Amino acid sequence: MTPRPQQAIRRTTVLRREVVVAAVPVAVAALLAAAGPATAGPVGSSGAGDPYFPLSGNGGYDVRHYALTVGYDPQSRHLDGKAVITARTTQRLTRFDLDLKGLKVTGVTVDHAKASYRRDGQELVITPRHSLRKNQGFHVTVTYSGTPKPVTDPDGSVDGWIPTDDGAFVAGEPQGAMTWFPANSHPTDKASYEFTLTVPKGSTAVANGVLRGQRTTQGRTTFRWRQSEPMAAYLATATVGKFKVEQYTTPDGIKVYNAVDPREATAAAPVLKKLPSVLAWESGIFGPYPFRAAGAIVDRAPQVGYALETQTRPVYDRAPDLSTLVHESAHQWFGDSVTLTAWKDIWLNEGFATYTEWLYAEQHGGESAQQTFDSLYASPADSDLWAFPPADPGSGAHIFEAPVYSRGAMALHKLRTAVGDPTFFRILRGWATEHRDGHGTTAQFIRLSERLSGQGLDALFHTWIGTAGKPSSP
Repeated sequence: MTPRPQQAIRRTTVLRREVVVAAVPVAVAALLAAAGPATAGPVGSSGAGDPYFPLSGNGGYDVRHYALTVGYDPQSRHLDGKAVITARTTQRLTRFDLDLKGLKVTGVTVDHAKASYRRDGQELVITPRHSLRKNQGFHVTVTYSGTPKPVTDPDGSVDGWIPTDDGAFVAGEPQGAMTWFPANSHPTDKASYEFTLTVPKGSTAVANGVLRGQRTTQGRTTFRWRQSEPMAAYLATATVGKFKVEQYTTPDGIKVYNAVDPREATAAAPVLKKLPSVLAWESGIFGPYPFRAAGAIVDRAPQVGYALETQTRPVYDRAPDLSTLVHESAHQWFGDSVTLTAWKDIWLNEGFATYTEWLYAEQHGGESAQQTFDSLYASPADSDLWAFPPADPGSGAHIFEAPVYSRGAMALHKLRTAVGDPTFFRILRGWATEHRDGHGTTAQFIRLSERLSGQGLDALFHTWIGTAGKPSSP
């Protein structure tokens, strides 16, 4: 994610979001009586265990695939949805949860049999007609409708389905996926996706992955997208607007799809023209680009205040500058392909993407990474930059603040100076390669750095990502 530097909420050099909207009302609990009362027995947990977002995600199963069918009318802001979720149990289940905020559920089936359900805040609690065995594959179908609204995050910003003047800006970090589809909405559960998105003729609906086709009938256009590589729910998008579309294939065979609000086209064009060269440069450092598709969604959504690395196709609230494009592109490796396992480790996303900006500037005629480091280190001891350890922001309210981004990047620069350039770049490439399509933790990154460097690095990481306060020496 790239916050807008003109915002004045928190950080010294990188700021995130500014809009505060009312929290989505808790849905009135409903129960479909067809399947009878809940059965006593093993149940899936209502959260994945993340201390920052305790209700995000669910326990007892892993999702393998989402097939999402969504119709949206930008004028009325009404959404009709159907989610078919393919999953496998990790324990015997008589009941399990999905995350879904707002939106009225009109039916639930498990393996084509009606299931009972009730609403409990953001939890959709489902009781199948028959209990599910451990390691059993199953399908859940949920139909729903209503007016989706964004969720307010602990830092006061919004994410999820955010209405715009011509559609919706859809960006789900950290918890907004549940505002428009039922999900196991924690980064630890990644899945493939198919999207069938229908909007009025003249509007465009852009999702992740490769465009499989589009068709207009009776005044409405349906877009079919497929994201084959595993993706965390917060990285899914279905952004809608009146866009100017550009499509091409890079020399490496990557299918590029850019959707740009015409009001932003002039400013965006020279930056988006550099996307193939930026991806090629990053591939040279981090290893092959991890997906089949790439591109950008450039909307006009000034109320949002940030860009997000939605997988394969980042979404920008306005025309990005080059450093923002570099940042969001770097996330395709760090955050999207290699995904965090707990939100406290978000420096593995943001620190890495920020340091990529430094590297790009260094290798393209700008400041060296050392000069950028020195400038930041000159910040006074009471600066927000030193407020908390990058690897432990303390709560979800702080995961998009300066220590995560800038001090996280400083930690990587200290690692680079400690082990030397050849080993440092081998570490970055090894991290992206060894954890491709999977997950990573801070402890795993430290172990990899020590293994590839042959050095003990506990003290370095403790100083730069594990403690609050300004280090006594740069």
